[in-house]
Amino acid sequence: RDHLEAAGHVCILKNALDFESPSEISNFIKAESLEAAMALHLYRGGRLLPGHGIPFGIIFGGTDLNEDVKQGEKNKVMGKVLEEARFAVAFTESMKETAQRQWPHAKDKIYVQSQGIATVPNTTFNWNTFLQRSEINQSADSLHVFLLICGLRQVKDPLYLVDAFSEWHQEEPSVYMVIVGPEVDPVFTREVKAKVRRTPGVRLIGEMAREDLHAVVKNCFAVVNSSVSEGMSAAILEAMDLEVPVLARNIPGNAAVVKHEVTGLLFSDPQEFVRLAKRLGGDPALEKQIVANGREYVRMYHSWQVERNTYGQLVRMLEGSSED
Repeated sequence: RDHLEAAGHVCILKNALDFESPSEISNFIKAESLEAAMALHLYRGGRLLPGHGIPFGIIFGGTDLNEDVKQGEKNKVMGKVLEEARFAVAFTESMKETAQRQWPHAKDKIYVQSQGIATVPNTTFNWNTFLQRSEINQSADSLHVFLLICGLRQVKDPLYLVDAFSEWHQEEPSVYMVIVGPEVDPVFTREVKAKVRRTPGVRLIGEMAREDLHAVVKNCFAVVNSSVSEGMSAAILEAMDLEVPVLARNIPGNAAVVKHEVTGLLFSDPQEFVRLAKRLGGDPALEKQIVANGREYVRMYHSWQVERNTYGQLVRMLEGSSED
């Protein structure tokens, strides 16, 4: 929204889940006199936009290209969305290549723009209060808190490391894993809550304001990503920007950002995660190197200003005629 408003437009943000049918979108477009649209996620958002007579663009989310594409009907729907879209944005070259293989007819309208990152940690945030809220009753000076930021849904796999981490916690009571994020899938959320309640060393916190979450990242020992599938994880990039080490599951979306032992650490199973986390905790030189490289990488390749300029250019594509 900030980028679009900076380009001189009024922007209304809506959750695709708020609309149950294309007719509801049609009514919304008429009621708000909308002139263009942009959808995040080719299937969840994009499927609602064709046929309404307004130009629109798509931003690939990650699961659309990594998971939904494997389902025949969804694949077909997404292909039709791309036929009408003015443009589509991929976060990485590999995402662009995946999309081009699936839908060759759209190859000339897919652009690459890495996510731009801007972190704004709350300077008045109280870390000790957060630890108390998380029921971690130890001195902050002796703790190593590993932070997993994700919406509670299966593709994020928040339980992937829980058992291995809990075993480590019982050996070393100063290590904790805190999972922070919104309750996206109600059924899966109940499963996560039940598992965490009976698992020592693991805590679950609900969704937080962005500034507070950035403050938590800045105070934790490391940020963790255990997703089955990712487009480009903003949490990883924000951790790098805040000079916090990253440990990420070795999947294509994460490996596009995290170079092992350079900008972070990649693990392939829970046991390797624990080994790498212990190594990181016992090797200050490695931690310092990863933090410095990660910060430099984000500032070089994930500029918030560059992203803004790109979206300004894409909006102008929506303003032009369909022949432009």
